[in-house]
Amino acid sequence: MGTMTLAVLSLLPIATVAIFLVLLRWPASRAMPLTYAVAAALALFVWQVPGLQVAAATLNGLVIALTLLYIIFGAILLLNTLRASGAINVIRRGFTDVSRDRRVQVIIVAWLFGSFIEGSAGFGTPAAVAVPLLVGLGFPGMAAVMAGMIIQSTPVSFGAAGTPILIGVNTGLFADPAIVAYGMERVAGEWPEFLHLVGFRVAALHAVAGTLVPLILVSFMTRFFGERKSFAEGLQVWKFALFAALSMTIPFVIAGYFLGPEFPALIGSLVGLLVVVLAARRGFLVPKPEEAWDFGDKAGWPAEWTGSIEIKDDAGNGRTMGLLLAWAPYVIVALLLLTSRVWDPFKEFLQRVTLTWPAILDSNVDMTDNVQPLYLPGGLFIATSLITFFLHRIPGPAYRQAWSTSLQVTASASIALVFTVPMVQVFINTDGGAVGFAQMPIVLADGVASLVGGAWPIFAPFIGGIGAAVAGSNTVSNMMFSEFQFGMGQRIAADPVWIVALQAVGGAAGNMICVHNVVAASAVVGLLGREGSVIRITLLPFVYYALLPGAVGYLIVSYADQGILNAGTYLIALIAGLAVFSIVRYGRRPATA
Repeated sequence: MGTMTLAVLSLLPIATVAIFLVLLRWPASRAMPLTYAVAAALALFVWQVPGLQVAAATLNGLVIALTLLYIIFGAILLLNTLRASGAINVIRRGFTDVSRDRRVQVIIVAWLFGSFIEGSAGFGTPAAVAVPLLVGLGFPGMAAVMAGMIIQSTPVSFGAAGTPILIGVNTGLFADPAIVAYGMERVAGEWPEFLHLVGFRVAALHAVAGTLVPLILVSFMTRFFGERKSFAEGLQVWKFALFAALSMTIPFVIAGYFLGPEFPALIGSLVGLLVVVLAARRGFLVPKPEEAWDFGDKAGWPAEWTGSIEIKDDAGNGRTMGLLLAWAPYVIVALLLLTSRVWDPFKEFLQRVTLTWPAILDSNVDMTDNVQPLYLPGGLFIATSLITFFLHRIPGPAYRQAWSTSLQVTASASIALVFTVPMVQVFINTDGGAVGFAQMPIVLADGVASLVGGAWPIFAPFIGGIGAAVAGSNTVSNMMFSEFQFGMGQRIAADPVWIVALQAVGGAAGNMICVHNVVAASAVVGLLGREGSVIRITLLPFVYYALLPGAVGYLIVSYADQGILNAGTYLIALIAGLAVFSIVRYGRRPATA
């Protein structure tokens, strides 16, 4: 069977998602069982993978789905705990003191605080923290989920203290002795120094693309969730959006250069938070109070915007609470996430309880990750909830209700996830079949490579993005494709280090359109059945975030042969021109609100 035929067949599960979930807007609970059936049929009858291996991959997916549901439950429980204590209302008032403008609030919470949580814990945790916080501040559930997806881009390659580079790229490349020898010769040093080089290039590419992310975030929010449905209302805060972007991306790149892959997201977001919050409090570049933008009257919101979780103003039984005490649970969870990832004694303590399942059903499928319930973010969310119960002196009946409600909302997310994640695992574990075909993701990448040839750098991030969108992880995408991307760089006589960097950046962008990330984020705010609508919104930001680094990468690797004027330059000029035109044309602030 030819390369292109196999590539088209391997595309079928993704096409099924696109048609039924995104275009026809089926809920994930209906679309994903169908997608699973397509992937399993291809594995069994075309790739001729043994049925035992398909069953093992399915079981592995179910285990991963349960860990995701555990994280979702912990995040919902923390939110409901803060509702019961009244802390959410205090936090809401605190943000109003900084700025009543929702555009400013979403940049601070999603872009900066979300990036810090990503740098600390990774694996979609920002959506579990920032999305419910936005809902608590009064954002529509769908707007909060959209924001949580869009910001899962710039910090993701350095999430969980650099895991996508230190584990993903490392695992993908280190198995090939020739690549290891090349890397060590390239840096005239040890292998970790080569990973440091890859990490810095990834950080530089992210900084370029990330500069426009806060502006895209607010523009999409005003376009899809504003009364006037206007991009212009978001573009009107372009100065603040670019200031917030650079406040994060400049220290982000510096940390990548001097400190390595563990620190860009952590240091960039912390510096950005400090600078931007202080600036906003002093009114620097923020809209005047009379120009503050807000969502329309909640009574007029479409039903699909809101989930089953609502924050009522009477939560907390009328008790008063200071801002520091209200924020204490988020400070605690951030510290727990950070220390559990970077402080070895605490990390080892939490990892003592470990569940593993090698060679599932005696197949060649191993459990993707050991299950460590204390170390997983879900365990830390639950621990924070218990601390908050005593810290905020929540009445017992109210706290029991928080647990009950959280279990009910989590259960509603289970149907979609128990098909979504097993589908992913079947799709990935399709090597070793009787006909000897490579696994579906690699076959798909081979098909693209045969079509685009020397233009590969432009398409490399899209392959990484598709890998992450399917697998739900930049780390897994890097594991799958790093060696392939390195080989493509050598095949087209381009610097393979830049091609691997483009893979990692694209893998980060793929989180914006990942089905099970959207399902998880939606579940946290009780917004299920509208996953396709969210992906329709985030698809364009994904294309931007994959295309611009691809253009930059093409310019860099082609400069020696083609000079400064090449396809990459033209694409960069087009994207930059559209951005400048949009700001100049629509970014003028109105005289009155």
